[in-house]
Amino acid sequence: MESKTILYRTLPTLLFDLDGTLSDPREGILRCIRHAFAEIGAPVPAEQAMEQCIGPPLRDGLRCLLDSDELADRALVAFRHEYGRAGLLENRVYPGLSNALHELREAGAAMFVATSKPQQFAEQTIEHFGWRALFRKVYGCGFDGTLAEKSDLLRHLIASEALDPADTIMIGDRKYDIVAARENGIRSMAVLWGFGSAEELRDADAFCATPADLVTVVFAQPLRSRRSD
Repeated sequence: MESKTILYRTLPTLLFDLDGTLSDPREGILRCIRHAFAEIGAPVPAEQAMEQCIGPPLRDGLRCLLDSDELADRALVAFRHEYGRAGLLENRVYPGLSNALHELREAGAAMFVATSKPQQFAEQTIEHFGWRALFRKVYGCGFDGTLAEKSDLLRHLIASEALDPADTIMIGDRKYDIVAARENGIRSMAVLWGFGSAEELRDADAFCATPADLVTVVFAQPLRSRRSD
């Protein structure tokens, strides 16, 4: 029998970054960084510098701001204490994002959270916004730094869920999401409402300007193909 390719419409598996993609945590994170710097007696950086800590592993950002491993470790402990106490709730959903998530879920999309935020904080955030039923699972890093690098996290997620890389998209707002997707052989979609610049996101495979456009952009992605013998 002659082999042929069948194209069929189905949504790809969607891996969502959390901070800057699903929600805007700026208020809580910046306040807790200020708190941490005050706790260790260090000068508080400018807001623009602190914003660069949103997305990558936090210890890396603190290390850049403080230029000291020892101070970064102390600041991280102080940050996590305050963030766990109140900071993670100082967070807001981007307008239109929740509706888009519900539409994608109702359309049959399999969705996961893939974040460099500690697993416990990520779980609490998803619960806080009432999104537990929308995501199959939340993947974050350990407080000990395990899976803090986005590439390692995606590799772990893809293997754990037995995902098909050709049928998986990483959706995020920072270059770390785009690079991690490429290193794991999956497509990337850059959202333009978060904390990443257009320059750092230029290598993404697709772009989404607003949360309201998310469903349209996801549906516009290429059809899966399957060879039938």
